[in-house]
Order: sequence, then C-alpha cells, then structure tokens
Amino acid sequence: MKTCLVTGASGDIGGNIAKDLVQDGWQVILHCNQNLERLQEQTKGFPSESILSCIQADLSTSEGIQTLMDQLYFKVDALVYASGKALFSLFQDVTDEDMEEMILLHMQAPMKIARYLLPDMIKQKSGHIVLISSIWGNIGASNEVLYSTVKGAQNSFVKALSKEVAASGIRVNAVSPGVIDTKMNEHLSAEERDALFDAIPQNKFGSTQDVSNVVQFLFSERAQYIDGQIINVNGGFSS
Repeated sequence: MKTCLVTGASGDIGGNIAKDLVQDGWQVILHCNQNLERLQEQTKGFPSESILSCIQADLSTSEGIQTLMDQLYFKVDALVYASGKALFSLFQDVTDEDMEEMILLHMQAPMKIARYLLPDMIKQKSGHIVLISSIWGNIGASNEVLYSTVKGAQNSFVKALSKEVAASGIRVNAVSPGVIDTKMNEHLSAEERDALFDAIPQNKFGSTQDVSNVVQFLFSERAQYIDGQIINVNGGFSS
C-alpha cells in the first residue's frame, strides 16, 4: 500500500482529495494548520489503517515547515500540497509580514517538503508530486497581486522540477482550480458571485470533487505520460 502526504487536509479541497485517495487504497499522512478537530471529524469514517498520522503545523513559518518534516516517520510515495490562503488587498497595502508569510506558505514550504522527500523517491525510482495552484497564478488578479505571484511561482517550480526528476520515475504536476465553491470564496458578495458566473462559460462554480478527480487521475496508471503540466479546472474561465 502506498502512502501520500496531503497538506491542507482540513480544507475543503485537501479534505476531498484525502477522502478519495483513501477510497482508492492509499494510506495517508494528513496535515492541517489550526483545524485539527475538524480534520479528525472529517476522517472518522476512514478505515483506521488508512491514516498513518495527523500532523498540525503552521507552514507559513520556517519552524512549522520543519515541524512537519520532523514528523514524517513513514516512507512517502506521493505529495499533494493543498495548503494555502488568499490575501485580498491593494498591493501598496501589503506588508513585509504579508509577503514573508505568503512566500513561506506557497513557495518555500512546498519546495522544502519536496526537497526532503525526493531522495527516497529517487531511490525507489517512483513518486508523485502534485501542487494545488490557482487560476490566478496563470492570469493574475487585481487585489490579489501577492497571491497571484506566489501561485505563478508554484507553476514555474512544477515545470522546472518535472524536467529534473522525470528520468527518476517521478512525475510533478499542478492542478489549477478556477473559482471553486469553498470557504475561501464565502467572502464574495452576491454581486461579485453573479459577475463571476457571467465570466465563467459554464455559468457555475466548480466543486472540490472536480479538483480531486484530476488528482486521482494523475495518480493513476492512465496518466503515466502526463508530466510538468498545469492542469486547469475552471469551467472555461480564462481571463
């Protein structure tokens, strides 16, 4: 049985991915930041043998990143990095602390965790790394300049790393959701939601299941030749 580390597993997207991986026969190591109780509640129906550990760590700090890596006691065959948070602000109002936190959470954490896991993956000539990126990393968003920037950096990391480790049997991809119906988007007003519906050709928000379906596919034998890709899940929304 193979093992996947899912970060951000208490979130809507990460939680859905963890559930589906368990149903596909994976064992999971689950990470959360603050919502350990929610994570434990979400996993009550999981077979006990499927959850190797639950780790609480703040990946927007260097100490939290190290805490997570220090608690990886099992061999990890795959990484799904689903941790993240948005920051809605005019760019001139973004503080140095905001920048440091977002860069740590969205750039340094996935890079450091991947770097930590790669030696064993290379040794076994097999591995999966999937980052949950964002449409804003592709096209940018006003009032989300910092978030768009760090998500764009994730995409560049995926493209570069995939070229470096492909010969070692490791596939690296990103899933780039558009507007997904999650708690992250609950702040939107009715007017903002209507405007987004009008901009999305399918006239609806995506679901967390739409994102998880792609991760399941990437982990399957059917996706062996898909590598270094940023896979859009956005209902046709592109600008």
